[in-house]
Amino acid sequence: MGFDGVDMETVTHDGRTTAYQLAGDSVEGPVTLAVHGSGATHRLWAHQYGPDGPRPFAALDLSGHGNSADVDTEPGAETLSAYVADVAAVAHTVEADVLVGNSLGGAVVLQALLDDVVDPDGVVLLGSGAKLAVHESLRQWLAQDFERAIEFLHGPDRLFHDAPERVLERSISQIRATGRAVTERDFLTCHRFDVRERLDEVETPLLALVGEHDQLTPVAYHEYLAEAVPDGRLSVVEGAAHLAMVDRPKAVTDEIVAFRDEIQ
Repeated sequence: MGFDGVDMETVTHDGRTTAYQLAGDSVEGPVTLAVHGSGATHRLWAHQYGPDGPRPFAALDLSGHGNSADVDTEPGAETLSAYVADVAAVAHTVEADVLVGNSLGGAVVLQALLDDVVDPDGVVLLGSGAKLAVHESLRQWLAQDFERAIEFLHGPDRLFHDAPERVLERSISQIRATGRAVTERDFLTCHRFDVRERLDEVETPLLALVGEHDQLTPVAYHEYLAEAVPDGRLSVVEGAAHLAMVDRPKAVTDEIVAFRDEIQ
């Protein structure tokens, strides 16, 4: 089931099924497809499904997350390739015009572009980067003390800037539901991701969007993206951290809509 109790749709590819939810009808305009980050699911984008969101709007569950089948892959390039296949399958099914990726999801979107398996009109990388090194302590906690890792991620200005307790509790519950093994695989895949030397190959218009307080993927990461991609641009969301789509949902929605309208 999706975040609002509606059955999710699925696409079968590479011997597995990937679940996604689509709000709105493609006749309404360009389709936006969003990709979540480490330990999350499509529910991360719940606010963007609202009536004021950039409909039609789709969001998927990467392999091993939420309602999607898992894969047996090693962290790093092998897992990244599996996630790229998930995104490509859904993007082709919903005929996505704009791809939005948060954190790990941004790495997946970038790799999909470089692998030439998607051809969107534009991409938005929100709280992401061309290199996503993960602090050694967090990697150790993910392997040995999952609750300590969760506590760290929910510290000030990491995932959230000023989230209410119910949002924190929901986020913690989601990461626990995803589980240690998949969440660690996600973060290790991020840690091994580095396409800085290939950004000049990205011909697609790109918006680097970041919460001003984001300590996990700071503003500097996005400044680098905007400068290195030939058709890149930067926007900073005030009053937000890594999950700006939760901290400041309307601001993020407005940024996506403005970018989508600009490139059409």
